[in-house]
Order: sequence, then structure tokens, then C-alpha cells
Amino acid sequence: MTNAPQPAQAAPASRAPSRARLFFFAFLGVYPLVTVLFYLVAPLTLEWAIWQRNLLLVPVVVAAMVWVIIPRIHRHLGRWL
Repeated sequence: MTNAPQPAQAAPASRAPSRARLFFFAFLGVYPLVTVLFYLVAPLTLEWAIWQRNLLLVPVVVAAMVWVIIPRIHRHLGRWL
């Protein structure tokens, strides 16, 4: 028997993240953010319609999700996804 080189084994396929776990972790990040923002903005926008308040809050929440919350979930909690 000779020591012939063995064919390279493929790296184990990584599994797709669980959407339920991602939902849970995103909820844990977004809910407190929305609550705090609402409490901060509410006194300043008492006479505004809901759609106007949302027009102010939603871009902040979405930006926080895209650039802060979701990347941190993947970086720090990725092994549980």
C-alpha cells in the first residue's frame, strides 16, 4: 500500500439560519428601541396624526435594524441562529 494523497473533502455545509430565532432576537432588539423612541417623541408630537409619527420613527428603526441590530445579532448570536 502506498500513501496516495486522499481527495480533498468538501467543507461541511453550513445550515441556513433559523428564521424563528432571527425573529426572536430581532424582536428583542427592536421592541425596546421602538418603545424608547415612542416615549421620547410622543411629548413632542402630541397633536400629530399617527402616520406622521410613524413617518418620523420608522426610518430611525429601519436604519437601526440594518446597520446596528441585525449585524450585531449575526456577529454575537450567529451560532444560535
